[in-house]
Amino acid sequence: MSTHLKAFILYAIIIVSIGGGSAFAQTGDLDLSGIVVTTDKESYNDGDTVVISGQVRDLLSGTPVSLQVFAANGNLVTIEQIDISPDKTFSTEIFAGGGLWKSKGTYTIKVLYGTQSRTAETTFEFSGSEGITTKPTGTIGVDRTNFVLSYTIKGGSVLSVTPDDEANSLIIAIKTTSDGELKITLPRALIDAKINGQDDNFFVLIDGEEVEFEETTTDTDRTLTIAFPDGAEEIEIIGSFVVPEFGTIAALILAIAIISIIAYQQRQD
Repeated sequence: MSTHLKAFILYAIIIVSIGGGSAFAQTGDLDLSGIVVTTDKESYNDGDTVVISGQVRDLLSGTPVSLQVFAANGNLVTIEQIDISPDKTFSTEIFAGGGLWKSKGTYTIKVLYGTQSRTAETTFEFSGSEGITTKPTGTIGVDRTNFVLSYTIKGGSVLSVTPDDEANSLIIAIKTTSDGELKITLPRALIDAKINGQDDNFFVLIDGEEVEFEETTTDTDRTLTIAFPDGAEEIEIIGSFVVPEFGTIAALILAIAIISIIAYQQRQD
C-alpha cells in the first residue's frame, strides 16, 4: 500500500471519528452522558404546559435531578429538583408564562445528575409571555355563589364562571393562547343534567357552537374535558338544573327591604 493511500485512509478515519463523536454529544446519548432530557413539543405559546421527561443510566440513592430553564435572553426562569423513579425515569410539568417568560425565542433546559459529568440539555421555542400569572391548574369561585371549582387548562386561562339560571347553564369566560383543553369538575349541587332521576348528557357550547367533550362522574360531581380552539372566548355548559345567581327567596327579601325603605322615606316626608 502506498504512503499516500495510507495517509488518506488515516485521515478519513480521523474525520469519521470526530464527526461520530459530535453526533453522539448533540443527541444526548444516555451511555455517553449518563442522562437525557426531552420535551413533549418543540415549541410553546404563552400559558402552555411544558412537559419535561428524561432518563438516567444509573440510580444514585437519594439523588434527585437538578433542572434549570433559561430564557432566550439568558435569564434563569425556572429551577427545581426532580426525584428519579425506580425505572430510572423522571418527569415534571412547568407553566410557560409570567413576568420571567417575556423573552421570545429559544429556551434551554439543563439538567444535572450527581456530578458535573452527568449533564444534558435540550431546547424549545417559546412565543413570549404577556405576563399572565394564572396557572393551568387551580380553583375559581362561581360568581354570586359559595361554590369553588377545580380545573386544569392548557392553552389559556379561566377568567370567570357565571351561572345563568334561565338557561340552566354555567358560562365560563376564557382567554386563549393556542388551541387547548379545559378539564373542570362541577359539583352536582351546582349544576346537573338529569331526566327522570337518571343522568343525562350536558350540552356544551363554545362561542355558541355545540362541541363534543369527555366526561367522568361520581355521586357528588361530574368532570368535563373540553377541547377549544385558539380565539375562543366563552364555554357554556347547559344542564337541567343550576343554582341561580340570585335565588328567589333572596330576591323576595331584597324587594321587601326596598319597599320598606321607600315607605319609611314617604312617612318621613
